[in-house]
Amino acid sequence: MDVAAVEAILEKYPQVRGNLIGILHEVQNHFHYLPEAELRYISKRTGIPITQIYSIVNFYNRFSLTPKGRNEVCVCLGTACHVNGAEKVLNAIEEKLHIKPGETTDDMRYSLEEVRCIGACSLAPAVVINEETYGQVTPRQVGKLLDKYK
Repeated sequence: MDVAAVEAILEKYPQVRGNLIGILHEVQNHFHYLPEAELRYISKRTGIPITQIYSIVNFYNRFSLTPKGRNEVCVCLGTACHVNGAEKVLNAIEEKLHIKPGETTDDMRYSLEEVRCIGACSLAPAVVINEETYGQVTPRQVGKLLDKYK
C-alpha cells in the first residue's frame, strides 16, 4: 500500500466528506484503479464507513476496482457513431491491442471500453483516449492513433 500517495491526496482536501468523489478520482488517477487497501486506509483515516465508500465507487461507472492500463481507450457506440462505422473502428482496435472491451493489455499500457455516447455526435465515429477526443476515426487510422500513446 502506498500510504504516502494517499496522504498527499488527502492533504489537498481538508473537508473530506464533501470531497470524497474528488479524492477517489485522484486515487484512481494515481493507481489507474481503486485498490482495496487504499480504500480501507481512506475509510480508517477519514471515519467514512468502507461500505459508504464502496457504494459511491460502485455507483459511478468511471471508477474501477480492477487495474486499468495507463491509457484508457473508449470507443463511442452511440447511434451517430454506430451509423458511421464505430463497430469497424472498435474491431480494428481489438485487433491491434489483442483485447476486447473491458480488458487491459498484459503490459498495462491500454484498457479498452465501449461507451454508449460521449456527446460528440458531429465527430462520429469518435474515440476518446484518456482525455483526448478523436473524431471521424477510420479503421486505417487506429494503428497510428494508438502508437501516439506507447
